[in-house]
Amino acid sequence: MANKVWHRFSSGPHLAEALADAVAGRLDAAIKTRGAALLAVSGGSTPPPFFRSLSRRKLDWRRVTVTLVDERFVPPSSERSNARLAARHLLQNEAARAEFVPLYHEADNVEEAAKKADRMIAALPLPLDVAVLGMGTDGHTASFFPDARGLSELLSEERRHVLPVHAPSAKEPRLTLSLPLLCGAGLIVLHIEGEEKKKAFEAAFAESAEAEAPIHTLVSRAATPVQIYWAPSAAKSDPAAPATP
Repeated sequence: MANKVWHRFSSGPHLAEALADAVAGRLDAAIKTRGAALLAVSGGSTPPPFFRSLSRRKLDWRRVTVTLVDERFVPPSSERSNARLAARHLLQNEAARAEFVPLYHEADNVEEAAKKADRMIAALPLPLDVAVLGMGTDGHTASFFPDARGLSELLSEERRHVLPVHAPSAKEPRLTLSLPLLCGAGLIVLHIEGEEKKKAFEAAFAESAEAEAPIHTLVSRAATPVQIYWAPSAAKSDPAAPATP
């Protein structure tokens, strides 16, 4: 498939710096072109070194809005909160001046929280300028888990920007940006590290794959080639960071 471009690095720290440069460059271009920039980032144990590098880049961060690719239905006080992760590692230094729009909202259930988040995301200066995605060894990306309830409907939803997700493997209910919103980003990055993730990605595109993995669906529908940033070993992360989704 030609809709993906590999960027291979010798180590996680080298990857973090290069990815921060690429994302900062795209955000700066958006600010100069339309006066604002919109960035969506993922959680897990892989992004913190990249977040810290990006937070030090010189940008007009007051014109940057940061949101999340997906989120667990937990408050920001939880160690499993992606909003907490972003606040701790990204919304620091120069990037402390950015606006942050969360996906989690206090509600009776994840469906109501998703409706609130959908209204907030719809009010942003869409489309996304940058979406930085992760991937699990099961081939999920964002919160599109292979065992998610109604996965095919979730992947085909075009009317809403934020969707509620229930999947046994996800532990908590989740909130995720819709596939069309992610696929329409100006720069789509898949940030993965380690041989296991690389093998899982390659397996998702193998002819012998029994079913189409969510990451395969996203790459095939992306409006621009997905930029895959990979290193054989991860950059040193914060031991308190939530586990990779």
